[in-house]
Amino acid sequence: MDQYLTIEKFNKLLSKWNGKKVRVVKQEIDDCDELIIDLQAVTYESNPHRLDEYTPLHSLQLNGTGQVENSAQNMEQLPSSVYEIPLEDSSLYQFDGSRFSLTTDRGIYTIEVIE
Repeated sequence: MDQYLTIEKFNKLLSKWNGKKVRVVKQEIDDCDELIIDLQAVTYESNPHRLDEYTPLHSLQLNGTGQVENSAQNMEQLPSSVYEIPLEDSSLYQFDGSRFSLTTDRGIYTIEVIE
């Protein structure tokens, strides 16, 4: 059963996956991206001086090396060791016991451990 979480509880549970390999799937209206990351740390960033509405006020950062699926369905190295997920006041955080779901106005992010 899915359970809605506070950002604090979401962070506490997700941080338990530090040191594990995780899959992140981002689904937007016309786009679906998948990446694999060796999760080293979960951090957050605030940007109170953002220049426009496209820059998120807050973001969840998954720190670690990884690969992202490109348009040809091949895996290539992530361009940096941080994958950023924009957060909003209206973001919803869920955990069903095996995977996290983060829903924003832009899309849905699913995070799960790969064995």
